[in-house]
Amino acid sequence: MARIEGVERGGLLVRLAYRVAQRRYGQVLEPMTLWAHSPRLLLSQAGFESGVERWKALDPVLRDLAVLRAAQVIGCSWCLDFGTYLARKGGADEQQLHALAGWRESDLFTPVQRLALEYAEAASVTPVAVTDELVAGLAGHLTPAALVELAMVVAVENQRSRFNGGMGLTTQGFCAVPA
Repeated sequence: MARIEGVERGGLLVRLAYRVAQRRYGQVLEPMTLWAHSPRLLLSQAGFESGVERWKALDPVLRDLAVLRAAQVIGCSWCLDFGTYLARKGGADEQQLHALAGWRESDLFTPVQRLALEYAEAASVTPVAVTDELVAGLAGHLTPAALVELAMVVAVENQRSRFNGGMGLTTQGFCAVPA
């Protein structure tokens, strides 16, 4: 239950945003109902998220794994719920999703996935613990554009997770969330 009540029905902009979400995901996203208290914020955030979806330099499965690991580190159950739903739709391996929390002990992850997961963890703690060696290791596998995208999707997930956690959002029922 969110710490404040979301907007059920707002003005034209809010109704349009809700209709788009309903069509895309089968339901209105709970963070949107909070953003809707400030329609300009809703518009800005929806536009930003739409832009993030169009980034294509980074392998989508690698992106999804890194985003989910960041959400796990921060502890955002809403992000894990929705992120797992998106990862499954994007073709992520079910075994990897279930092994994600214990990725260091699992042999299901490739060397580049391991580096990306380590990066997601290091960039999601306070203070940030990313090292030059970690980035150099990633640079050996990723293009500069993909490396920048990885850094940014982890940062974006940190923003999402911090907002959702701070506002008390929990799972919305998109899928069974891996432990």
